[in-house]
Amino acid sequence: MKIGMAAPDANQLDLAATMFSALAEPSRLRLLLSLTEKEASVSELSAATGDKLSTVSARLGVLHKARLVARRRDGKSIIYSLADHHVLSLVSNAVDHACEDH
Repeated sequence: MKIGMAAPDANQLDLAATMFSALAEPSRLRLLLSLTEKEASVSELSAATGDKLSTVSARLGVLHKARLVARRRDGKSIIYSLADHHVLSLVSNAVDHACEDH
């Protein structure tokens, strides 16, 4: 929250909590980390992670519902990317913080 901004309302806090919930599962976080490098299809992400297509698709569904990934159609494929620059900052800050020596 930026200084001088109004406090978030209950709906905005619910959305933020949904995002953190989606980030709380390491395999979904791993997918987001993959998408920081480049956009990818479900099959590309499945190959990169070694997980089943259906598993990766379900994880991406959770991330999409939480507004952390965007998707677009390219022919028969759905291509996923980070929803916006905030997601990159969120993931980067979380990983950086986890890697700090406390």
